[in-house]
Amino acid sequence: MSNYKINTKCVQSGYTPGNGQPRQIPIIQSTTFKYDTSEDMGRLFDLEEAGYFYTRLQNPTNDYVAAKIADMEGGTAGMLTSSGQAANFFALFNICECGSHIVASSSIYGGTFNLISVTMAKMGITTTFVSPDCTEEELDAAFQDNTRAVFGETIANPALTVLDIEKFAKAAHAHGVPLIVDNTFPTPVNCRPIEWGADIVTHSTTKYMDGHGAAVGGAIVDSGNFNWMAHAAKFPGLCTPDESYHGITYAEKFGQGGAFITKCTAQLMRDFGSIQSPQNAFLLNLGLESLHVRMARHVENGRAVAQFLQNHPKVAYVIYSDLEGDPYHELAQKYLPNGGCGVVSFGLKGGREAASTFMKGLKLAAIETHVADARTCCLNPATSTHRQMNDEQLKAAGVPAELVRMSCGLEDKDDLIADLAQALDGIK
Repeated sequence: MSNYKINTKCVQSGYTPGNGQPRQIPIIQSTTFKYDTSEDMGRLFDLEEAGYFYTRLQNPTNDYVAAKIADMEGGTAGMLTSSGQAANFFALFNICECGSHIVASSSIYGGTFNLISVTMAKMGITTTFVSPDCTEEELDAAFQDNTRAVFGETIANPALTVLDIEKFAKAAHAHGVPLIVDNTFPTPVNCRPIEWGADIVTHSTTKYMDGHGAAVGGAIVDSGNFNWMAHAAKFPGLCTPDESYHGITYAEKFGQGGAFITKCTAQLMRDFGSIQSPQNAFLLNLGLESLHVRMARHVENGRAVAQFLQNHPKVAYVIYSDLEGDPYHELAQKYLPNGGCGVVSFGLKGGREAASTFMKGLKLAAIETHVADARTCCLNPATSTHRQMNDEQLKAAGVPAELVRMSCGLEDKDDLIADLAQALDGIK
């Protein structure tokens, strides 16, 4: 469905039923698949034929939904994972190994920062973090001979910085490595990083794509644009024979558009088993079918809330790239002309005490660690996720004590603003 617009792809892509087949994607809730002969199954294990033998690696329900997301992003192949964290790990580890190096934006989700800087470091993979606002010269200086990937987030969680995708893609390609972009917050409805030079796109589908707090999951999409064989020495896992699969060279056998996802499935999903359940994939697809409608409302509500907060006397600052005057407004106009997401961060003039009072006064917005849900939720990191830190440590981490992160849901914007107003009135 590559010729259709994104709204149609959300509803129709990925699965086309034949005559008399189910109209909705079927849930193949089975761990295993039956074959008539050992030779039939053997051809699957040799990667000579497409098919399914064990859901730890692949499942038809998952593949239908992955195909939809790949089409929405403008990629050639996709796969689902058990979580967004698994998606980011797989996307990086698929081309990195002990001794490899990553260049990453410093403004990314804390869990991903820890994954890259701590856990993958234990595997012998090092990372240089750069500011998303770095100059081209500073970015170029971060590369090493063993650099194998560049990583960033379109809209960072929770900093809400906007990545200059073209700048990072240009640097990555100049050094012969791919750019991997986590596109969770905008979704392909509001930004398609591949169109700006990204090579691999990841998602936490748990967020807007599901949109209802029902199913944890992740996704990886390959653009099919990166020429692995042109940089074969950097990527032996894709460009030299894999003895665990009878000497197959993925980049030769599956081509530029299929090698990355095939290797990721055949090796990493085989060995780690971080598969998304078929039931979760089914729920995810239901969310995708309304994504184009929901994102417009999330953005509308986020914009209205940000504008209200910007003019409130008890609010010290508002972080939302759709606002004129925001440091990332110009980049947002370029990459996110229809708006980014419904997440707004703001600081209260009274500091930690004011933030605590405000949170207690909320009635409609729920206090949750979650974001990008149909229901509005709020979080003050200083009194919840980061409560072990003092005020100086919080500021250094980019989540000062007065900061509140609000994920605007699908409610009426006037009701959201009224809830904010009465909670702010409680601050003395």
